[in-house]
Amino acid sequence: MFKKIKHELYFIKKEDLLSVFVFLASIIPSLVARVILKIKGRHIWLVTEDRNEARDNGICFFRYLNQKDIHQDSYYAISYHVPDYETARSIGKTVKYGSVMHWVLYFNSEYNISTQKAGRPGTAVGYVLEQLGLLKNKQIFLQHGITLSNATWLYYNNTKMRLFICGAKPEYEYVSKLFGYPEGYVAYTGFCRFDDYHHVRNKKRQILLIPSWREWIGSKNEYSGVYEDTSVFENTEYYKKYQSLINNAELCGLLQEKEIDLYFYPHRNMQQFVRSFTTRSERIKIVDNKTSSIRDLLMESALMITDYSSVALDFAYMKKPVVFYQFDVERFRQAQYAEGYFDYKACGLGKWTDDEQTVIEYVKDCIDRDFGVDERFEEAHRDFFTLYDDKNCERVFSKIRDIKNEKNRAVGL
Repeated sequence: MFKKIKHELYFIKKEDLLSVFVFLASIIPSLVARVILKIKGRHIWLVTEDRNEARDNGICFFRYLNQKDIHQDSYYAISYHVPDYETARSIGKTVKYGSVMHWVLYFNSEYNISTQKAGRPGTAVGYVLEQLGLLKNKQIFLQHGITLSNATWLYYNNTKMRLFICGAKPEYEYVSKLFGYPEGYVAYTGFCRFDDYHHVRNKKRQILLIPSWREWIGSKNEYSGVYEDTSVFENTEYYKKYQSLINNAELCGLLQEKEIDLYFYPHRNMQQFVRSFTTRSERIKIVDNKTSSIRDLLMESALMITDYSSVALDFAYMKKPVVFYQFDVERFRQAQYAEGYFDYKACGLGKWTDDEQTVIEYVKDCIDRDFGVDERFEEAHRDFFTLYDDKNCERVFSKIRDIKNEKNRAVGL
């Protein structure tokens, strides 16, 4: 236990230190609030994603909770200075992320529902309290993306999460078997955001290039500088490969000829480097996540080029073609995510390559087929997404209510 706490402290940030003082200031108000909530019989559900966003499974579920026929007493935690704040505020009650009030709700909510593993107003403080057994973890993990790799940090002994929501059947089987969660703690319901995908009508003639991040480049950790020199971003293979792709003369000419736009959207952990990329093509747009919505781009685009990103499965869920461009498989598996159940080469939900020219050939082929998918894809889709409807939020809500009913039966209510 103390070894795990020590490991987490390696990644401690300035805001984590500041959160200690906010946490201490919240103790007495939290005790008072507990008495008041009990007297009034209120049962609060606290929902959040990344502190700066309302674009994912969290906001979709929060919207569901605030429907008239549900009307579950809920709050959405988000920073007040970000564009997505207005989105959350228009749906229901909000609380400032990391504030004293956020801590009060965190301590007293019936469930803490988050797309992130942490999902706490203060990541380091909350983690220590939970590991020491001073705070009961009531977390419902909505996930940010379908788990494809052997994500050991999501094992039950590292999270103690009460409910792990899965978006696909093979994922559910893999997590249930390997991650160590007790029976009933993992559920295949489909992701909340999948509900919206069934109402997408028209797709634009545009391509979304959306690579994942590289942990040894994008954040401070024990691998930084071990696998390659990351002191200058422009010297990294990641930069060179994507800079080459968005300046490929054949690709640029194809986009111009066919009047197709390509949006290059690096992972949010790589957005710090977005200004390093340049392109000579007016058809290629380099996207800043502060001004563009990944949700909108996913639903609008007709073709995706990615590497290891789980958003590929969102795209495949909508029955749209995907290209997996993986030029650094060995390094990625060593330094970031260990291989899991998902076989990118044989999955049937996308084309695989480690070569830039082959990417261009796949793009040409997709354009010629008017961005359609083949029979093999349809079969793989049926096997991977055995739940395919707009009832995902409803199933998540039902699973949480089942937990509540179990508690009531346990105390004889």
